[in-house]
Amino acid sequence: MNTSPRKTIVILGMMTKIPVAGNVWLVIHYMLGFQRLGCDVYYVEAHGRTPSMLMERKDDDGPAMAAAFIDRVMRRFDFQEYWAFQTLHNDGRCFGLSAQSLQDLYDRADLIINLHGATPPLAEHVRTGRLIFLETDPVELEIELYNQDEKAVDFLQSHTMYFTWGENYGASDCKVPLAERFSFHPTRAPVLCDLWKNGSPCGGATFTTIGNWRQQWRDVKFQGEVYRWSKHHEYLKFIDLPMRVEQTFELALGSYTDEDEQLLREHRWQIRPAMDFS
Repeated sequence: MNTSPRKTIVILGMMTKIPVAGNVWLVIHYMLGFQRLGCDVYYVEAHGRTPSMLMERKDDDGPAMAAAFIDRVMRRFDFQEYWAFQTLHNDGRCFGLSAQSLQDLYDRADLIINLHGATPPLAEHVRTGRLIFLETDPVELEIELYNQDEKAVDFLQSHTMYFTWGENYGASDCKVPLAERFSFHPTRAPVLCDLWKNGSPCGGATFTTIGNWRQQWRDVKFQGEVYRWSKHHEYLKFIDLPMRVEQTFELALGSYTDEDEQLLREHRWQIRPAMDFS
C-alpha cells in the first residue's frame, strides 16, 4: 500500500481577468486532474490585474466580485476551501484563504504552477525553489528569448522548470527557435473525458466553435515573416466553406463588428455572441 504523503500543488491563474468558459474549464481540468492523481490542489490569483470584465462601473467592488466569481466556480467542483484571491491591484485584501494561510501554503507547497505565465513571480513564489512555468500560448515568448528580450529573460529565470503546450517544440521540423538558457518540456493539456459526458460522440447537426474574431495585437515577426494572433486572417482563407457543403457551421464570436457579421452571414456562417453564454 502506498503510504507516501499527498503532494500539495498551487495553481496560479487568472480566471477573473478572463472570466470566460474556456479559461475556467482549463483551470478546472488541471485541478481535478491533479486531484485524481492524489494531490491536494489549490487555486490562487495573485497577478495584480483588475477584474475589469466583471465590472460594469469604475466604482464597483471589483475584488469582491472577483472573489465571488472564483467561489462559485470552486464550489461547483468541491474546491470551496482551496482557493485565494489576493487583491494586489487594489487594497491588498485576501479572499478565500487568509493572507497568513496563503503564505503558509506557498511555503509547504510541493509545486507552484504559473499557469499561462500570467502571474508576475512574487518573492514568496520564488524563494520556494518550486515555481514552474506552464506556457499555454507558445511561440511569442520563444521569439522574445531568441531576440534576447531582457524582460522575458528576467521573468523566466524566476522559475525552476519550463513546460509548453507546443507539443512539436524541439522537433526537427519545428521552426520555433530553441531557447538556449531555458529547457522547455512539451506537455499536453489535460482533458477529463467524463466532464464531457453530455456531448454526442458522433457530433451534432452543426459544427461549432468559439473564440474572438478580430484582435489587432500580438503579431509576431520572425525571420521576415509575420505570424498573426487574430483568428480572422485564417478564417478568411476558407470563408466560402459553408457554401460548398450541406453541413451547417456556427461561430460563437467576440471582438467582431457589424460588418464582420454581415460578411460571414453572406457566406452562410451562423453567428452568435460568445459572451452571452461564455
